[in-house]
Amino acid sequence: MTIIAIDGPAAAGKGTLARRLAAELGFDYLDTGLIYRAVGMNLRRGGTDPADEAAAEAAALALVPSDLAASDLRGDDAAQAASKVAAIPGVRAALLEFQRRFAHTPPGGKGAVLDGRDIGTVVCPDAEVKLFVTASLEKRAERRLKELQAAGRGGIQSAVLADMKERDDRDRNRSVAPLRPADGAIVLDTSDLDADQAFALALSSVRSGVPVLR
Repeated sequence: MTIIAIDGPAAAGKGTLARRLAAELGFDYLDTGLIYRAVGMNLRRGGTDPADEAAAEAAALALVPSDLAASDLRGDDAAQAASKVAAIPGVRAALLEFQRRFAHTPPGGKGAVLDGRDIGTVVCPDAEVKLFVTASLEKRAERRLKELQAAGRGGIQSAVLADMKERDDRDRNRSVAPLRPADGAIVLDTSDLDADQAFALALSSVRSGVPVLR
């Protein structure tokens, strides 16, 4: 079983890269950013307050990979629900176990690609391949602004830049699982790379790091 752990800050391109690697290698992909949203929305759809600790922990324990395919996980309601369940220790413990279980026993049985903020450092420190995907703050803000505009949501680059810097500082300086490259991680800076160039470098790194995939 091969596990590929991909970490990095927002808008560095790790999600796109993770999906492409999974598709290329025939591995299962887990977008760990959706799991708290999925728990929160499972509760809301059932008429339960996501802040209900007992119910939230039960929902986290009952989460299955197919729940992440729901169509309502990208909106503001899901974000608000996620913020509530994420504050509950029992939920965090259950979802840590969910991620580890997915990584070690992926549905397809061949391998798993997970992306997030602490996959290589906390969730899967035993991953065969660890990538840390990053880019300059300015380039990431530019990418995020384009995403917002493509989605029909306005934005000012200076505001997007400030928001991203604040999030970076929070992620890197938090006391629990701060954002950093895992020991042994390959750092991939995508500032001056397009999606195809980043993918080619990542795939080469993966294949050189795992003999069976050469």
